[in-house]
Amino acid sequence: MDRPGRPPAPHGLPVPRHDEEHIGARDLADWPTVAGRWLVLLVTVAATRLARLVGWGRDNLALVVTAFVGGALVLVLDLLAAKVYDAVLDQEGLETLDRPVLDAMVALRTPGADAAVGAFTDLGGIVGMSILAVALTGALAVVRRSWTPVLLMAMAAAGSVLMTIVGKDLIGRSRPPVTLAVPPLESSPSFPSGHTLNATVLIGMLAYLALLGSARVWLRWLVVVSGVLFVVSMGLSRVYLGHHWLTDVVAGWLLGLGWLATVVTAHRVRATLRRSGQPPSTAARPASSRATGTRNGEHDT
Repeated sequence: MDRPGRPPAPHGLPVPRHDEEHIGARDLADWPTVAGRWLVLLVTVAATRLARLVGWGRDNLALVVTAFVGGALVLVLDLLAAKVYDAVLDQEGLETLDRPVLDAMVALRTPGADAAVGAFTDLGGIVGMSILAVALTGALAVVRRSWTPVLLMAMAAAGSVLMTIVGKDLIGRSRPPVTLAVPPLESSPSFPSGHTLNATVLIGMLAYLALLGSARVWLRWLVVVSGVLFVVSMGLSRVYLGHHWLTDVVAGWLLGLGWLATVVTAHRVRATLRRSGQPPSTAARPASSRATGTRNGEHDT
């Protein structure tokens, strides 16, 4: 049964049966900080004006505007960080951080471990991650009778691929020496690690989609811990195999988390506008109106 006040589903889409606006007792359309409410207000103004020009719905445009601006900021910050790191390398050399970590990984190698890590890292490639993301996202969309998982995953994946390509082309960092790499070798630029970035975004988005509407604390912990372990392991596997420097992997994590946070924020903005039709007030709210930790009698324990 739909909650009172939920707007009808867009034309052509089934009415979602799944709660897509809460994670446990946390209301995703609630913005407890003044900065968050100002963000929603600014996006709403921009989306409203654009809607008059292009003829799109304001709520969907708010999703696009948030993702575009946030993605641009994440990419610019990542490129600036890469330039700063390159300047440090010019003065102190690669041996200060990347080379010692790679040497330590090489010392841990065995034929069996190489084969296992190589098989695991294949999951982070274009084919492996595409199959995993499409299968699980499709299953969530069918079970929940909603296009939201498909929309968010498509946006997350498109931005992840774009940032990987742009980052590699603009930075052009060389990979570790081929003599220290486990075949098959890769020839594309090293920064950032595409496997790490894509795994961070896609696994992170799958985790977020799985958390939507989840009331069980143990299940939320299982999803979060499993996702973190997968993403961290994927990044370290790239260093272990000698396909990336550690800083390539760290950049992949940070860039991926930045883009993931952007898509999640865009979804929250859209949910806020679809529910109320108006952005939340930017004024400070009284303490009694802030989150209480319960919803409809549900205790998050």
